[in-house]
Amino acid sequence: MIILGIDPGLRNTGFGVIKSERNLIAYISSGIVSTTNNDTHAERLKDIFIGVREIVAKYTPEYAVMEKVFVNSNPKTTLALGQARGASLTAIALEKIPILELSSNEIKKSIVGNGHATKTQMQFMVKSLLCLNTEVCQDASDALASAITLSHRLKLMHHDQQNPRNNC
Repeated sequence: MIILGIDPGLRNTGFGVIKSERNLIAYISSGIVSTTNNDTHAERLKDIFIGVREIVAKYTPEYAVMEKVFVNSNPKTTLALGQARGASLTAIALEKIPILELSSNEIKKSIVGNGHATKTQMQFMVKSLLCLNTEVCQDASDALASAITLSHRLKLMHHDQQNPRNNC
């Protein structure tokens, strides 16, 4: 199955696409949807929406995942992040792709084994897990980490459905 991870941001929205089959995950693509500081806020949100729609059309994911919203110390930043998330979520939802949201701690724990891992630790593990030869940018790495975490979660859900526990 193809999984799309999104790391939303008003300046750069990271994306990561992986393929998950059985116990294997494979890197397909990653990058960022960039906006221009000179554009209006509405134009930037439009660019994110269009960019994510193009990614969805190109890779036709079966699932999408995004980090849950967190409250930042700066309300203006939190609002901008929420709007970027909304543009991304809408682009994905229009294609009727199931979207899951995971907490930052859940993603970090899944990738590094520690819910308070650093960005450097996360990038290193994403690169290792996907057998990448080169670094990917931070936003794309975060999106790939979300996709890998969802892959693990879906495998566990599928395993539980295949092997129901006897509750007698």
